Amino acid sequence: MTNPVCPKTGAPMRRDVRPMALHYKAESVTFDMPGWYCDSSDESIHTGEDMKVSDRMLNLLKVRTEGLLEPEEIRRIRKKLHLTQEAAGMLIGGGPRAFQKYESGDLLPSRAISSALTLLDHEPGALTILKGRRNKGSGAGFRESTRYGHRQGASSRRNR
Repeated sequence: MTNPVCPKTGAPMRRDVRPMALHYKAESVTFDMPGWYCDSSDESIHTGEDMKVSDRMLNLLKVRTEGLLEPEEIRRIRKKLHLTQEAAGMLIGGGPRAFQKYESGDLLPSRAISSALTLLDHEPGALTILKGRRNKGSGAGFRESTRYGHRQGASSRRNR
């Protein structure tokens, strides 16, 4: 975006960072929000990349309020377990790209994912149980699809 003008005053807008407050339930957070701002009014314009900042902050606020794991904790536990993001998503849940999104703050982890990771953080050996369950599931009429990261059952193969 180059040289936008204020929709209210017609004055030129400039790229800046300003404090923004978000509220969720009884909690709030103030953070620096990038965007194009008008000095003559309270108008602002935000790009998609700018909006990712506020989306991630809202997700962080929700995680803290709901008692879920924060992105840094998810990353720490996954690395402790020596799992790639894709392997974690397939073993623990959410799919092959879920942990990339959890760790960037783009997606909230479910309570089940947070609970499973908390348990695995305290008892890393339990990961062998999940690996065993996955191997049983893939051997019982399922085949792994490495291209799309999902399993197809026998009924899916018949309908091709």
